[in-house]
Formats: sequence, C-alpha cells, structure tokens
Amino acid sequence: MGGQPEYNPTIPFNTMIPGGMSPKRTIIIRGMIPFGGDSMSINLKASRSRDIAFHMNPRVREAVVVRNSMMDGDWGPEERELSVSPFMEGQYFDMSIRCGNQRFKVFVNGQHLLNFAHRLQPFTQVDMVEIMGDVLISYIHF
Repeated sequence: MGGQPEYNPTIPFNTMIPGGMSPKRTIIIRGMIPFGGDSMSINLKASRSRDIAFHMNPRVREAVVVRNSMMDGDWGPEERELSVSPFMEGQYFDMSIRCGNQRFKVFVNGQHLLNFAHRLQPFTQVDMVEIMGDVLISYIHF
C-alpha cells in the first residue's frame, strides 16, 4: 500500500493514485449504502485522457453490479452478470480492487465478486479514483 489512508472523505470523492496502478496494487474501500440509497459509482480513470478504465456501479434496487469502461467518450459493452450483489442499503461493505496483469479483481466482504478484464492499455496509465452517488465512505487506502 502507498500513501496515507483517507477517513470519511466527502462524496463525490476524487483523488490521484500516487504512482498509478500496477500489478498487485490494491485499493481498499470501506463504507455503506445509507438507507434510501440506490446507486454508487467507483471509477478508475486515466487523468491525462479522462478515460474510465473501470466503472463499477452497484444498483441496490436492481440488485445488480454494472461494470463498464469509457474510452474517447464512448461507453463499452456493459457487464452485469453476477449470481448475487453484496450491496444493500444500510449494510457496510469492505471492498478491495486488486490490479492484475490482465484484469481488476474485486472482493467484497472477503469474497471474490468479479473480474474485469483490462480494456484500457496500458492499464498503468490509471492514476485516479472517483467515488460518487449514494454512499458513505469511512476508509479508502491504496
């Protein structure tokens, strides 16, 4: 892990990832979807191009976790298939997003949730994280 963790950041949250993403780099996010909350987004971006390498959008009422990327202003194909969504209103979550050579691996509450193959190459240009929506973040570290 790199720099200092952030506690209780204001949402929307946007910060640089010192040194950018690299294999084995992990982002830890702890928080909760408040009661009445429906949707949050986590975006891993390349600051230079503003491309979104990995967009993760849990939607509570739909019980789905939508994943995508946006390059040159165009969204790619959505990925939605999952057997279960661990995100529920009023529930805390402990998430880690681990960067591999081929994909991002997402774990929630200690369980593997999904893989998202790198669409933006090289993935090492990803150097920004953005969190928006109906979420309270208590801790973020990378």
